[in-house]
Amino acid sequence: MPANRMASTIRFFRSHVTVTGRGHAWRALRHANYRAYFAGQAISILGNWVQQVALGWLVYRLTGSAMLLGVTAFLTQIPQLVVAPVAGIIIDRSNIRRLMILIQFAMFLLAVLLAAITYFGWVQPWHILLVAAFFGVLNSFDVPLRHAYTSQLVTDRQDLPNAIALNSLFFNIARFIGPPLAGLILSLTSESLCFALNGLSFLVILAVMMSLQTGAQRHSQASFREAMVEGVKFIRGSVPVRLLLLQVAVLNFLAANYIPLMPAFAREIFHGGANMLGTLLGCAGAGALCCSLSLAVRPSVRGLSGAITQGCLLTGLALLAFALSSAAWLGGVMLFLLGYGMVNGNASSNTILQTILPEHLRGRVLAIYSAANLGAAALGSLLSGALAERLGPAQALAVLAAILVCTSLYFYSKLEWLRMYLRPIYASQGITRQKPRGQEM
Repeated sequence: MPANRMASTIRFFRSHVTVTGRGHAWRALRHANYRAYFAGQAISILGNWVQQVALGWLVYRLTGSAMLLGVTAFLTQIPQLVVAPVAGIIIDRSNIRRLMILIQFAMFLLAVLLAAITYFGWVQPWHILLVAAFFGVLNSFDVPLRHAYTSQLVTDRQDLPNAIALNSLFFNIARFIGPPLAGLILSLTSESLCFALNGLSFLVILAVMMSLQTGAQRHSQASFREAMVEGVKFIRGSVPVRLLLLQVAVLNFLAANYIPLMPAFAREIFHGGANMLGTLLGCAGAGALCCSLSLAVRPSVRGLSGAITQGCLLTGLALLAFALSSAAWLGGVMLFLLGYGMVNGNASSNTILQTILPEHLRGRVLAIYSAANLGAAALGSLLSGALAERLGPAQALAVLAAILVCTSLYFYSKLEWLRMYLRPIYASQGITRQKPRGQEM
């Protein structure tokens, strides 16, 4: 589609689709800018999932090493720990829309490069590791940018939790569709087509971003050092923010590591191929999708603090049962429950954070959230890859799952403490009718 026709389609979509109703599950779509962004983001995330599955399959096809699967995931995600805190400061000091366009274009170029070297047979394992690291650096900006930009597109703050839930919903729709689609493509052609499709998906989100017009954005006027100190002081002084970030980090460190090991499970334990890999990841995506739907219909953020702890516990139990499974159908059921639990933990904590954060600190804290999410997952992937190389993939996941169950019980003991600190914040924002009382953040 020519660029002008695509832009015209986006403008039509923004202007003519209307969603109303405060209790509607899709109520955030009544904001025209968010509708357009929502559609473009859904396509882009689908492309990302297709590439992620193909990248893991390519590594395993070339090397047969479970350890290198973990290293690839580690390099994709570890920049979150180093780059994301700096990225958050840059986001708070920049025009978010322009920065997003720059990042999306750079990711488009990387996807095209990866498709080309794979198509012509030039790809080597070190190429994949290098590209994975570059994607990780860019993703350190992309993830907090997407979170922060959502609050600019939804002008009514009461609709922000619904917008966050819808973002999670379509992330998980893509997670449900993407792996089986990647498995189908891999069984018919090669990894290069998956990478090329991801490149095309970046063109869609670029067209959407260039068509959007948002209001004036307030930038941080503090120096780089002052901005970093301000962000650290806020996180240290806010009990709910600290506890939420800790739960996210533990959940993803101990559980997100199952994804890079899926090629090994598909081939060695369930004796399948690319289609089996896509089906297994699709089961996890289906569970995540169901959880996202349940979050989208919630009328408010109230009650989500308990959902985080429940999600951590469900994830740990499901991961343990999956690690002990010898039948593919049982593994699929456990991955469904695992996907449900992980979204319950991650999306609920994200929604609470975005609800209670002051606007001028949003980029910095959400960047730390991304580090706690993806950065912890990177360290977990490296650990799970090393354990899988020594113990085997099933035994490695069983050990990590057992630890997650124990830590989830600890977080459950702290649940009322978290609620005590959230009550006055919710009351001050009109989320609850209770007057603010108790200790301030």
